[in-house]
Amino acid sequence: DMQYKTRGTCSQLINLELDGDVIKSVEFIGGCDGNLQGISKLVTGMKAEDAIKRLEGIQCGFKPTSCPDQLAKALRQALAQ
Repeated sequence: DMQYKTRGTCSQLINLELDGDVIKSVEFIGGCDGNLQGISKLVTGMKAEDAIKRLEGIQCGFKPTSCPDQLAKALRQALAQ
């Protein structure tokens, strides 16, 4: 289990669990609840690298990042541990 503090988004934290390189669970704290629950369910069971490729670099409005981009950063950190 890992907790990632987000930066530059409405969500404040991402709770993340991997099983090897596969995403076991994702929970966003704060942010757009319905959308973030949807993203969490979509990436569950996916290889972390595949999710990173799809989510990295997504922007939210004028922000240089987004909740999906922050999830990609959290996954990168989790894989590096």
